[in-house]
Amino acid sequence: MTAIRPRTPGELRRNRRPRSHSCWDHLYAAPLWPLHGANLGTLARTCDAVGACLVLPRFSWVPEALARGNTLRRPVCVHWTGDPAGWLGGQRERGADVVGVELADEAVRLADLPAARRRTVMVLGHEQHGIPPEALDLLDTCVEIPMIGTGASLNVAVAGSLALYKLAGLL
Repeated sequence: MTAIRPRTPGELRRNRRPRSHSCWDHLYAAPLWPLHGANLGTLARTCDAVGACLVLPRFSWVPEALARGNTLRRPVCVHWTGDPAGWLGGQRERGADVVGVELADEAVRLADLPAARRRTVMVLGHEQHGIPPEALDLLDTCVEIPMIGTGASLNVAVAGSLALYKLAGLL
């Protein structure tokens, strides 16, 4: 039996990108109607891990919540919007695929979601109310994460992280 040896921090660094990005311009996580600031830090860390940018609304409390939750100790790529539905519409006009993480009749199971092959925006809704009706019409695809337990859905940061890894082709 072969002994398991964890990789050293130096080995991990050598296998990753050489520097932080200013904008990947390929994959975006868009929690455009957040309720809990703690989820933003988790999503920021996942964006860094998969090479995605974070799109956030210009709510007064969001920058502080992001700064408090960002455990990376360096800035992440953030795009700000004051008009979430307008921003999503603009991304569709630019040719982006818009994927919503939402419980919907026509949703694709997470396991069947293909990796992003072009500019893709992953939309996350409000933790209690989901994606608003005006934004549902802007989605190309919905993805749902199957659950066996009694809960209706996962925490938005966990659900978003799973979907980002799948879209990035890392799962």
